[in-house]
Amino acid sequence: MTLFFEWFVSPRHACLALALLAAAAASLVLGMGLIRRARMQTRQARRLDQAVAARAGRVLERRRSNGWRVWIAQLGARGVASALGRSLVAGEDRLLLDQCAVNHPAGQAWFFLARTVLGFGMPALGLVVVPHDTVLESCGIVFFGFGTGYMVPKWVMRRRAAARRRHADEEMPLLVDLLRLLQGVGLSVDQTIQLIEQDFGTAMPVLSSELAHAEAQFRSGLPRAASLQRFATIYRNADMASVAELIVQVDRFGGAVQTPLQQFGERMRERRRSDMKARIGQLTVKMTGVMVLTLLPALIVVTGGAGFLAIFRSLSRMGGG
Repeated sequence: MTLFFEWFVSPRHACLALALLAAAAASLVLGMGLIRRARMQTRQARRLDQAVAARAGRVLERRRSNGWRVWIAQLGARGVASALGRSLVAGEDRLLLDQCAVNHPAGQAWFFLARTVLGFGMPALGLVVVPHDTVLESCGIVFFGFGTGYMVPKWVMRRRAAARRRHADEEMPLLVDLLRLLQGVGLSVDQTIQLIEQDFGTAMPVLSSELAHAEAQFRSGLPRAASLQRFATIYRNADMASVAELIVQVDRFGGAVQTPLQQFGERMRERRRSDMKARIGQLTVKMTGVMVLTLLPALIVVTGGAGFLAIFRSLSRMGGG
């Protein structure tokens, strides 16, 4: 025991013992850290598996819920490919669907189904609901029901196309300013369009989607002029056609476009200002008619009411009342 104590209290052996204790403590701390890390990884893997399983379940449930929609779209696609479908979804209707950004197989299929169901369903509903006694009345119900059901989808898509044309016209000044700014800092045409598509989709939903479509066509191998053909002609907007032509020239020849874009933006704002003045003038004329219809009767009652009352009283006295 004395020898062991002497060996332990000697400086050399004490340092060795302390080193062994420090190594053991470090090993213990390292082992606890590795165990904790392994537990965290196991817990994260379990959570990840649960999230993946839940998402797979949601995707499967969504696919099951959308199964009938897919089946109906496939049925409509077969109808569009038939002779009846080509007559119900004509070239003018496809242009309208293109302006609404739904000119794809699913959009054409739903448009065809809407026209078919309403075109044949509304006459049947009219024959059930509207009373008819003669053959002529039945023919009239069928004729007007079919015409109304045939035109309702087109009226709806026409309203949506008009709204998109209006939004595109309102977004044009912002697009011109962005093109001037991004071209001024030295970005290429591709970088400019990609930046507008990625960062300004919420501010310009219509024009950014059209530029994204044009950029996708350009990446697929079409020339710049051919890829921007839809952008220039889809909404029949002269400003969009001018911007498309300017983008094509810059992509082909290069050069500074800040000054032309600034002049184009100022001319566009001046045109919009004159259009707003014209609208204000039309609104003033309309308000005159409203004022005549609403304020004139009240003004006659207030100004001439006492005179009319006096005349009525005089007439009543003359009649012996």
